[in-house]
Order: sequence, then structure tokens, then C-alpha cells
Amino acid sequence: MKVKTLMNKIIIVGGLSACLLLGGCGAGQAADATSAESTFAAQESTVTPTESTETAETVSTETAQDKAQLPDGVYTAEFSTDSSMFHVSEACDGKGTLTVKDGVMTIHISLGSKKILNLYPGLAEDAAKDGAVLLEPTTDTVTYSDGMTEEVYGFDVPVPVIGEEFDLALIGTKGKWYDHKVKVSDPVAEGAADTFDLSTVEDGSYTIELTMEGGSGRASIQSPTQITVADGAATAILEWSSPNYDYMLVNGEKYLPVNTEGNSVFEVPVEALDAPLTMIGDTVAMSTPHEVEYTVTFHSDTLQNAESGK
Repeated sequence: MKVKTLMNKIIIVGGLSACLLLGGCGAGQAADATSAESTFAAQESTVTPTESTETAETVSTETAQDKAQLPDGVYTAEFSTDSSMFHVSEACDGKGTLTVKDGVMTIHISLGSKKILNLYPGLAEDAAKDGAVLLEPTTDTVTYSDGMTEEVYGFDVPVPVIGEEFDLALIGTKGKWYDHKVKVSDPVAEGAADTFDLSTVEDGSYTIELTMEGGSGRASIQSPTQITVADGAATAILEWSSPNYDYMLVNGEKYLPVNTEGNSVFEVPVEALDAPLTMIGDTVAMSTPHEVEYTVTFHSDTLQNAESGK
């Protein structure tokens, strides 16, 4: 009996040990599977934000490019408001200095006095909140037509869009914020007053050299090119170094190629000579069409009659 009892105990203990061993392996496999799944999930979560970040960066870049309405440079522009009590100094003829750098536009305005203490690009209710970033004044000296000078406050105002109203709040000496609508329009590039007067050119066909900036630098426009003048207005025939441009935008107008074979050729208006002109070309060379902004300058000192060469 003792022997049987002992044997039974050995069998029971052995069975329990076997169960424990089997259970331990199963748990280890489950743990390994769970760990693998967790690792895979972690890898997925690592990849997804990266892709999202790249997409967000691409969208952000494209949005910034879409909003860039002027090539980098310095311009004179009209600054209008919705109030006769809020305006630029009379000495400035309703204008300010618009600076465009990396697609970001800012206009410096000199006001009529020192009664406006701060500006805020947005609504008055937001300007009054703690932490609001206010525009601080500069002290400007303006000169009137009779030679008299005066010190006034000036401000550097961010410009989100050209030709459309945007919100700009102000606070004066009474300590109260007021909402206003302002608009920046009619930018003229610095030095544009020295541009060549096309009205002095006789009607006819000419050749002219041009320079171009913008894009990746891989595409170019043939120079010299042909230009036609009629009644003081000029039209240029622009031939690209690529057949992949399917349209151009000039002053908001869309122009299609005038040819169906070879490099893309467009007939577009030319507003002025010796002044940088913004032109947008849409290229289909990449996986998706892209509008690319270029600055083209036609040089008047190279203007020659197409027939006589003079």
C-alpha cells in the first residue's frame, strides 16, 4: 500500500509539473505574440505620424506658396481704412512701404499723429486678452509738401492679402480697443517710376532681351524674344525651354499655349519694360501639375526693330 501510495504521489506530482511546464510555454508564446503585436503597433504608430508630418509640411509649404502674391522686394502701396479718424499721414499721400520677404508681406505706415498707441492684427476682443501680441509704434518724421515736418507714430503691419479687407484693431489714449477694417492695394515696385514708357515706341514688331528669376532654375524662357507694340501696349511671345507648361497666369488672366508641338510657347501682355513682372507657369513635368512663380524683366536698352535690327 505504501508503495502504491508513493507511486500515486509521484504520478500526481509529475502530472502537475507537466501541466505547469505546458502552461509556462503557452504563456511565454502568448507573451511573445503580444510583445510582437505591441512592437508592430509601435512601429505603425511611429510611421504614421512621420507620414502625417510630411503631409502637413507639404500642405503648409503649398499653402504658403499659394498665398505669396508678390515676389520678394519693396513696394509702395495704398493703405485704406474704414474710418476718417484712422489713416496714414497726409504727407504720405495715403501710402505705405510694403516689404515682401520669403513670401511674408508687411507694410510700414506713418499715421497722422501720436494718438494711436498700439495696433493689433485681428479683433478688438482678442487684443484685450492677456498675452495678446500688440504692434508697437515707431517714431516717424514726415515731411509735408510745404516743407514742414512732424513726428508721428508709425507701425509695421502684417498683410495677409493684397486687395482685400482684413481686421486691424487699435487702442488710443483713452485706453479702449476699436475694431477696424483696412486694405492694402495697388503695390508698385520700388523704382518702377523709372520704367520705360512704352507709349514712346512706334507700333511694330521688335526683339528684346529678358531675364528671369524663380523656380528651380532648370526651366528658362528664350532670350531675346519677340515683342509686338500697338497703341502703347506690348505683347511678348515667350518660348520655354520645356514642352511641359500647359498654361500661364499673368495679372490673374490665364493664357494657353499657342502651339501644339515642341516647347511651350505663349503670347502674353507686357505691362512695362525695365520692371520685374510676376508671371506664373503651370508645369506638368512632375507627378502632379504645379504652378511656379517667376519674375520676368524685359530690358528696354536691348529693344530692336525686328526688321531693321535697330
